[in-house]
Amino acid sequence: MPRNNAQLGYVLAIAGASMFAWLGPLSRWAGDAGMEQLAFVAWRAGVGALVLVIIVALRHRTRAMRRPATRELWVLAAATLVALVLNLAIFAAFARVPIAVALLGLYTYPAMVTAVAVVTGSETPSPATLVALVLALVGMAVVVAGGFDPSAGGAIDLAGVALALVAAAAQTVFVTISRRGYPGIPADQAIAVILGGTFIGCVAIGVLAAQTGQLSLPFGRPELLAIVVVSGTLGAAVPSFLFLSAIRLIGGMRTGILMLFEPVVAVTLAAILLHEAIRPIQVLGAVGVLGAAIVLRRSASGEPDDRTISDDEELLGVGLTGGP
Repeated sequence: MPRNNAQLGYVLAIAGASMFAWLGPLSRWAGDAGMEQLAFVAWRAGVGALVLVIIVALRHRTRAMRRPATRELWVLAAATLVALVLNLAIFAAFARVPIAVALLGLYTYPAMVTAVAVVTGSETPSPATLVALVLALVGMAVVVAGGFDPSAGGAIDLAGVALALVAAAAQTVFVTISRRGYPGIPADQAIAVILGGTFIGCVAIGVLAAQTGQLSLPFGRPELLAIVVVSGTLGAAVPSFLFLSAIRLIGGMRTGILMLFEPVVAVTLAAILLHEAIRPIQVLGAVGVLGAAIVLRRSASGEPDDRTISDDEELLGVGLTGGP
């Protein structure tokens, strides 16, 4: 692929991963203030969708939006459903197993994405990409597992592990179908729909589970309102947009590998903001993830791709490349 497009994709993926990592401290603060995870997920998605709807409206106030093809709308609807399943599965996994175990299950998705790409022929991994994948997965596992404290409690049952793997599978499907499944829909519009669908689904489940009190909690608590606004903007709208844009620019395999920066940044933020200790073995794991990014970057200019610069601009469909 053109070198500039590859570099932009790497920057977007790492920036998105770094922003997603803030959800750990933000969800912890929300929990300390009395908000349960389902309500937090719902409002994070709802605020994110609202932010993107406003951005889309401002961008298109002087021109009409292009009507996407029917097939693209169906694929986008599937991506929205998959995103909802992802959130619900990982939420349920957190309730059954230690968070470290759930994250280890979730972050197997880059390997799943690579396997699907190889089987379907949608992407052909180079030796450098496979080396980076192994480095990143091992490094991520060391970072996450290094913070696991067995004495903290939390039974590890098969159902919880299975739910985490379901979340990983859902993320794999999302990445796979999002690269070229709805290229005529700009990234900001697509993510607005996906986050909006997640919000509606979570609210419906909250109502059925008699958690309406939880869903209305931010309106009477200014500190919670501030948390969900930041979570929805900087922890959902912006990083989700960057994530989808990176997928469209550099493909699902590379994006998935680079997104493994999230647990590395999350552990660092937990140490700074939540005063959780970083163990030496976790630093070693972080080096592995950083090494994976270096391998990918050095191999970027030598890997072929079937798109032109104009194709990438159309796929991205946002102001970063001049708009659709």
